[in-house]
This record gives sequence, C-alpha cells and structure tokens, in this order.
Amino acid sequence: MKKQNPPAAIPEIRPGQSIELLKELHILTRDGKLNQDTRRKLKQVYHLYQFIEPLLADAETLVDHGAGKSYLGFILYDLFSKNQATGEIIGIESRPELVDKSRELAARLGFERMRFLACTVEDSLTSPELPNQVDVVTALHACNTATDDAIRFALTKEARHIVLVPCCQAEVASAMRARKNESLGKTALSELWRHPIHTRELGSHLTNVLRCLLLESHGYDVTVTELVGWEHSMKNELIIASKRGTPRKNARERAEAILREFNLEELAPRFAY
Repeated sequence: MKKQNPPAAIPEIRPGQSIELLKELHILTRDGKLNQDTRRKLKQVYHLYQFIEPLLADAETLVDHGAGKSYLGFILYDLFSKNQATGEIIGIESRPELVDKSRELAARLGFERMRFLACTVEDSLTSPELPNQVDVVTALHACNTATDDAIRFALTKEARHIVLVPCCQAEVASAMRARKNESLGKTALSELWRHPIHTRELGSHLTNVLRCLLLESHGYDVTVTELVGWEHSMKNELIIASKRGTPRKNARERAEAILREFNLEELAPRFAY
C-alpha cells in the first residue's frame, strides 16, 4: 500500500500554533483548512498581535478584562506565553458559563498558566485572587462603558501597559442627545452633533479622546492607531498606553474643558478623575 503524505502545512499559520485552538476560535474550519473569511481573520489576529507582543517581553501578569470567550487571551498564550518559562494570563468575565468553557478549553490544550475569574467589575478591583499590581491589561471589543471599566481596573492595579480596542460607544452620544436642545442654545459647536448620525460619530470620537486624556493625566504615553476590517466593524481604534510616570500637566484640565464645551459635565466622574 502506498504511504500517504501528511497534510501540507498551511503557510499562513505560524509554526507551533495549536490547530485545535484555531478550530475552536473558528479561524480554521472543522477540517483544518482556511477559507477566504478565516484567512482574513487570521491576518487580523496577527495584525493585533504585532502591537501587543513587544509589551509581553518583560510581563509576568496579563489581565484580559471583560474577556468574553477569552479569544484574545488564548491567542496571546498560544503565540507567546506557552514558549516562555513564566508569565500568567488571567481572564476576567462576569458570565460564569463563559468562564467555565474557557477553563475547560485551557485544561484541554494544556495551557497551565491561564486562569479565569467569574467576577464583576467592582469585585475585580479588590479580589484577593488578583495581584495588587499587573503588567498588562487588555480589553478587546469591550462594549460601551466596559472599556472604561478596564481603564479603571488598569489604573487601580498600576498596569505598566494598557491595550484597548473599544466598541459600541453609546454613553457619550446618549448624553449629547439628551441635552441637545439645551446645547443648541448654549454653543455653536452643537451644530457638530445636531444630526443623529453626527451625534453617534462625534460621541464615539469624543469618548476615545477623553479616554486618552484620562490615561495621560495618570502618567501614560498614549498611541492611537486603527485596526481595519476587524470582525465586528469596518473601523476600530486601537489605544496603547504605557506608564511613563510623568502625568501630562494639562490633560485633566483639557478633559474638563471638553466636557464643559460639549455640555457633558455629568460625565466628569468617568473621564476626569
């Protein structure tokens, strides 16, 4: 009987990656192949990873906040952490059923330095199961105020690096919409959000501007770029913040001035603390 050759390696996949994990994440099809959609998803994963990898070199603890199915945590462990002698990845998620599934998958894959906590945002700030200081905090597609929760967690834990891909930012736009009539009589700038589509777009933009100022006011250097074609939307911002120790002197004042100008002072506790 003629001996059959083993399946050909897929050139897009990096050597040593877990094929089982890529199937679980639907990056590979059930028969272990890439189609057009999954090839694009794999390219997006590597695109995000290239920004995060340099931050992991001297990191002992990474916390994925609002982890969901822990998609990002598993990818980071598979591409980086499993080849290191030390370093832990912790997924925080409030839905116990998702935590249970992640624990089962990590055990099946032998990812021993991954663990998952089922807890609320408030509990994560004081949980004895988490260290007082962490090195990296990530939040991938943390919807609406979940990104702000991740920032508050990172600041509380004195994270050295913060990586955020915000999503579905509605809070600021909602506040702008609620006070639109008042704002129209207060400032000519209200023309920027008089139409509903502009309210949504400007609200999303202002949200990330205020987040960057908050991080700078706490001594972080901030870089903002974009991830094009990521799975949930046509355009996403990637915010990377690294602790430098010297707060930008006027960052908080600028944030407060923006909140006043756009009639959003009620949101100061979220964006200026």
